[in-house]
Amino acid sequence: MRSDNPQNMKIMIIAGEASGDLHGSNLVREMLSLNQNLSFYGIGGERLREKGVKLVAHSADMAVVGLTEVFSKLGFILKVRRQLMKSLRESPPDLLILIDYPDFNMPLAKTAKKYGIKVFYYISPQVWAWRKKRKYNLEKTVDSMAVILPFEEEIYRDVDLDVRFVGHPLLDVMGQVYTKEESSKKCGLNPHATTVAMLPGSRKNEIRKLLPEMLRASVMLKDKIPDCQFILPLADTLTMNDLSHYIGQCPLDIAVIERDTYDAIACADGAMVASGTATLETALLEVPMIIVYKISPLSYMLGRMCIGVDNIGLVNIIAGKTVAPEFIQGEVDAGKMAEEVFHILTDTARKTAIKTELKRVKEKLGEPGAAQRAAAMAVKLLQG
Repeated sequence: MRSDNPQNMKIMIIAGEASGDLHGSNLVREMLSLNQNLSFYGIGGERLREKGVKLVAHSADMAVVGLTEVFSKLGFILKVRRQLMKSLRESPPDLLILIDYPDFNMPLAKTAKKYGIKVFYYISPQVWAWRKKRKYNLEKTVDSMAVILPFEEEIYRDVDLDVRFVGHPLLDVMGQVYTKEESSKKCGLNPHATTVAMLPGSRKNEIRKLLPEMLRASVMLKDKIPDCQFILPLADTLTMNDLSHYIGQCPLDIAVIERDTYDAIACADGAMVASGTATLETALLEVPMIIVYKISPLSYMLGRMCIGVDNIGLVNIIAGKTVAPEFIQGEVDAGKMAEEVFHILTDTARKTAIKTELKRVKEKLGEPGAAQRAAAMAVKLLQG
C-alpha cells in the first residue's frame, strides 16, 4: 500500500540502461539527501543497487539496441513489465520515476496514472528525433519531467506538462579529470605517444558488431603511426570475457581499463566511439572522435523511416552540425575509419577546430547540478 507517512515513502524507479543506472543513482543520492527515509525499488544496475535500491531486474538484462534486436529478450522484458504493472496495481508506490527507456516506460506511466500514482520522468524520450507525437501521450500520463538537452524544453511548449531543463547529468559525474600526462601514467601508458581510445559500446551486440572493425582499424593506424598506443575503457555492463575473444585475435597490445573510464578517455588524442552517451563523455573531455553505429539492416531501415534528424551522434545533434564524422552501417569499415582517425591525428589545424567545437557543445549543456535540480523536482512532486 501507498504510505500515508511523508517520512516513509516508497518509490519505484526504472533505469533500463547503463547510462540510466548512472544518472539514476545520482538522482537517488540527491533525493535521499533531501529525505533520508525514502525507499526505492525497480530496475537498475550496480550503481542503483549500491544506493540501496532493491532491484526487481538488472538493467544489463534489459538493454537492447535496434528494433529487431529486442526480440531475443522480449519474453524476459515483458515478464518484468507485467511484474511491475502488478506492483503498481496491488502495492502502489508514492512516486514512479522513469529514466529514458521510453518503449518500456511509457506503458508504465499510463498504468501509474490509472491508479493515481504520480509520475516523474527524468531524461526525456527522444521525441525530437522520432515519434514526435509521443509528447502528447506524455502530457496525459506524466506529472513532471526534467530534460537534459538544451533544446528539449522548447519542444514541450505546446503541451500542458511541467518540463524543465536541468542541465546534463554528465557534468556532475565527470569529476576530477587528470591531464593527458597524468591520465596516461595512471593507465600505464606512455604520455608522449599518440593514443587512440576505443569505446565500442556497453552491450554485447555492440561489441560484436563494432569492436572487430575498431581493432582492424587500430592495426592500420599502428602501421601509419608506429608509436601509436591503444586504450579501451570497459563499460560497467561488460566483463573482460566479453572482449577477450576479439582482443585475443588482435596483434596489438590493448590497454583495457576498468572503472576509470574518464581517465582512459583523457589519455587519448583521438577516439573511435559507438553512438550514444559515450560521444558526449568524449566531447566533454574535448577528445576528437569518429562515431560508429551498426545494427541489423532491418532495424536500421525501419529506424531511418521514422528518424527526423540529419545526424545520429548526440554530439553532432547538439552542435547542429557534423563535428565528429559518422560511420553508419556499411560505412563501419576498418580502412575508412583508420583513414579518418589518421587525418584527425595528423592535421593540427583540423584537430584544433574540432576541439573548439567540442568546447561549444559542452557550454550548451548547462551547469553542473542536474541531479540536484531533478531531485528537487521529484521531491516536490512527491510532497505536493
